[in-house]
Amino acid sequence: MADLAYISTLPAANQALFQAKIAKKMSFTEIADRMGRSETWVAAAFYGNMPFAQEDVDALIKILEIDPISIKAISPEVGFQPDRARLMETPPRDPTIYRLYEIVLVYGYAFKSIIAEKFGDGIMSAICFTSKIEKEVDDEGTWVKITLRGKFLPYVKY
Repeated sequence: MADLAYISTLPAANQALFQAKIAKKMSFTEIADRMGRSETWVAAAFYGNMPFAQEDVDALIKILEIDPISIKAISPEVGFQPDRARLMETPPRDPTIYRLYEIVLVYGYAFKSIIAEKFGDGIMSAICFTSKIEKEVDDEGTWVKITLRGKFLPYVKY
């Protein structure tokens, strides 16, 4: 389910992608599977945070049956560059996004310390990065499982 108020603030080409996705009643998982990409990456690209390669644009035109002119602005041929998190409020007001923000506020230093203990002095990349969102159900309820996988980048001495 997309946040229509937020989508209305996106560039026209990104809005066109969402309009076509909604009209086709497709999930990010369905689109990603047909594109050969991850659902998280595809969703981030719809929001303008990742650049589409030309083969991605071509696939979207076929999958969503969308007018190529309506999404030309996000194609590599016009030199599209992502404007990552350009409209993000801090702290975020959306409850789901706020909970993710809260996790970093509460557990951030714990994550940092454990990464340092296991890997040394460095960071987890958000560029060489993948993520996965899964649904788990057990006797205690329904759970969201988010896996973040970032390449470890050690700080260099110079």
